[in-house]
Amino acid sequence: MTKFALKGLLTRKLRTALTAVAIVLGVAMISGTYILTDSIDSAFDQIFTDVRQGSNVVVSGKSAFDLSDGSGVTEPTLDESLLDEVRALPGVGQAEGSVDSDSTSLIGKDGKAIVYGGAPNLGFAIANGESPFNPLRLVEGKWPGTDEIVIDSGVADKEDFSIGDEIGVQVEGPVQRLKISGIVEFGSDLSLGGATLAGFDLPTAQRLFEKEGRLDEIAVAAKPGVSDQALLSEIRPILPPNAQARTAQAQAQEDASETNEFISFLRGFLLAFGGIALFVGSFVIANSLSITIAQRTREFATLRTLGASRRQVLTSIIIEALVVGIVASVVGLFLGLLLASGLFALFEAVGFTLPNTGLLFETRTVVVALLVGILVTLFASLRPALRATRVPPIAAVREGATLPPGRFARFRGIGAALTAVAGFAALLYGLFGSGLGTTQVLIWMGLGALLIFLGVALFSSRLVRPLAHVLGWPATRVGGAAGTLARDNSMRNPQRTASTAAALMIGLALVTLVATLAAGIVNSFRGAVNDLFTGDYAITAQNNFSPIPTSAAEAAAQAPGVTTVGSVRTGEARIFDSTEFATAVDPGMKDVISMDWIEGSQDTLATLGDDGAFTDDGYADDHDLRLGSPIAITFPDGTTKTFRLKGIFDPPSGGSPFGPVTISAAAWDAEVARPKNLYSFVKMTGGANDTNQAALDQALADFPNAKAQDRETFIDNQISGLSSILNILYVLLALSIVVSLFGIVNTLVLTVFERTREIGMLRAIGMTRRQTRRMIRHESVITSLIGAAIGIVLGIVLAGLLIARVDFIQFTFPTTQVIVFAIAAILVGILAAIFPARRAAKLNPLEALHYE
Repeated sequence: MTKFALKGLLTRKLRTALTAVAIVLGVAMISGTYILTDSIDSAFDQIFTDVRQGSNVVVSGKSAFDLSDGSGVTEPTLDESLLDEVRALPGVGQAEGSVDSDSTSLIGKDGKAIVYGGAPNLGFAIANGESPFNPLRLVEGKWPGTDEIVIDSGVADKEDFSIGDEIGVQVEGPVQRLKISGIVEFGSDLSLGGATLAGFDLPTAQRLFEKEGRLDEIAVAAKPGVSDQALLSEIRPILPPNAQARTAQAQAQEDASETNEFISFLRGFLLAFGGIALFVGSFVIANSLSITIAQRTREFATLRTLGASRRQVLTSIIIEALVVGIVASVVGLFLGLLLASGLFALFEAVGFTLPNTGLLFETRTVVVALLVGILVTLFASLRPALRATRVPPIAAVREGATLPPGRFARFRGIGAALTAVAGFAALLYGLFGSGLGTTQVLIWMGLGALLIFLGVALFSSRLVRPLAHVLGWPATRVGGAAGTLARDNSMRNPQRTASTAAALMIGLALVTLVATLAAGIVNSFRGAVNDLFTGDYAITAQNNFSPIPTSAAEAAAQAPGVTTVGSVRTGEARIFDSTEFATAVDPGMKDVISMDWIEGSQDTLATLGDDGAFTDDGYADDHDLRLGSPIAITFPDGTTKTFRLKGIFDPPSGGSPFGPVTISAAAWDAEVARPKNLYSFVKMTGGANDTNQAALDQALADFPNAKAQDRETFIDNQISGLSSILNILYVLLALSIVVSLFGIVNTLVLTVFERTREIGMLRAIGMTRRQTRRMIRHESVITSLIGAAIGIVLGIVLAGLLIARVDFIQFTFPTTQVIVFAIAAILVGILAAIFPARRAAKLNPLEALHYE
């Protein structure tokens, strides 16, 4: 039976190839995901290892809790005198102190901040260029001296900077001009993505970073014969409470911990789309095999007549599926290399540039990709294979013999409905069940979605005839007899049409879900800004989300026409045993933000004082807070201060610029070194106009990383980040649409084979080739529209359930997107019909009438 199965595949090359495409694309996504994330992981590991070269122990500031990068607060700094104490220890061979900043903006010749794809702008001290602790390699020039800077070769090349040029640098205060003394690269041959590097001597760096007399880290090398643990034992007793010491290896692992979390998230995120593509592909495979097996009824019956057992027939189908799975998985595995390169380019195009050391092809990638692809193919082939075993030997002599229905075929509708109901129940439990952790919520939601798609796909055969009747009506008017035949063909075998449409249904359901959520977020955010924002301008970072120095708001306050500036500081703090993004406001917020107060009033914003705080009603309910309730806040340096609740407000559905607890800027600044603003809101005489915009732009000229925007521009800029995420999601979900397209192509090709005599008869009685092509094309479009109709409705229902669970999103029907998706479905149908329609039109009528 093995030889028989292989010969059968070779005689059906086209059908086999079209069936395999679904698995190829799904496996390529899985393979590409692992290659991409392994490559990123390797690049970051190399960076963090290089940074710690030459060190045995690293001394750094110790925060009271774990802090996120770019959160607006940093670990406590060390007194510079600690460096001399470390150097005096008997086991220390060499030690150097340094300071650093991840918001060191370099300014281009056009006066704008140099930013590549949202990557960090790294600044650091180079105490000694020839030090073993220095991971950089000097490409040209010399190491920096007083008021000098070295920049990376990427910036020098892209921005046309040379040795001796002056370049602007903006960190905590206004732009300062420094002379370029050298151009550097990382010692390892790797791409830093879009990160920019700026190195200074220690005194210059301390001045720029506002860390005079302070250090962020001390790198320590041991004397020969002194172990890392022995060196640690010497260093730890002399450390102050706000300092810690780790081995260089442990410090590199700590540096990489947040990056590893991000890579794990990215891997899971992308694998989910690979899983979606394979899930959609399984429908394509099952449908293709079902049609093929139905067409081979007499072939299987002949085998049974010649003595083949049911097990042998089953084995032959499984072997065919196994071969298809192996070949498709191998092709997909290596196609993943190309896809990984494409994903790097996609992320860079949407402003998410990542470091890269070259593509990494791990053994795990090969094993997982092949295993998943083969198992999905085998699983999808089981039902068609079992159906093939039910072909009776007598069917070999029957004209037009068909597969007998299964024992449980009559329960298909009920079973499908129950499956969908169980899916909705699981989804609702995941969304609204109490006491569930994040992992449990995701498991229940994933299981629910899987059952919903499966149930709806199985039940949709009951919807095909009414939907085809309605959606096929335009075809009967535009296509005449060919259009009418196309609609009738779509209704002829509802189960086949439903199975073909199911793949597109799943893809469009997910796309519609994303579009509906996005529309709700955008509409809610726009409404929130309009409800809250009473100022004229907002000042944010150029990338819209990074905290910026408070001195930028101070500069804006000096612009002509400015009457009020209100700022929102942000940073992580420990509140009620949880790390939260707390916020702080200055008195000016009273005049630029209007809030709906449940307790307190607008004056609360200006009268918080040294110990006042306010919160939103949801946080107050969760923690049983009322006016006067004490709230203990622990700051990164370990200081804990108790504040009293002075106000509770009701935020609009789109959220607010405030964290769960907000205190005064004065109280925040007293506990946080180098505080930063997330937003500054400005009110000006005459409101938003060209003159006032120019005045603010001029005031912020020394802060190129900050920008002033009117209300509408501010809303659009804040939403732009969501647009980038949406573009990534649409591209990734497009993979499932492509899989479904090949599914439609495959079904149409198979139905053309199946209806060869029918098409020959139509041609014989006068149907032209053009009408034949039109018939197949309309049939394809009707099938696509059926999938689109069910998918769009299902996507909106699922989005509605998710929005009901999330307080800050209002349901908004994505009218424009739905119209676009419907048009896209028509285009998919037209595209899918091109090859099958031409194939059908080329059939010779006389040969077709004799086709068996």
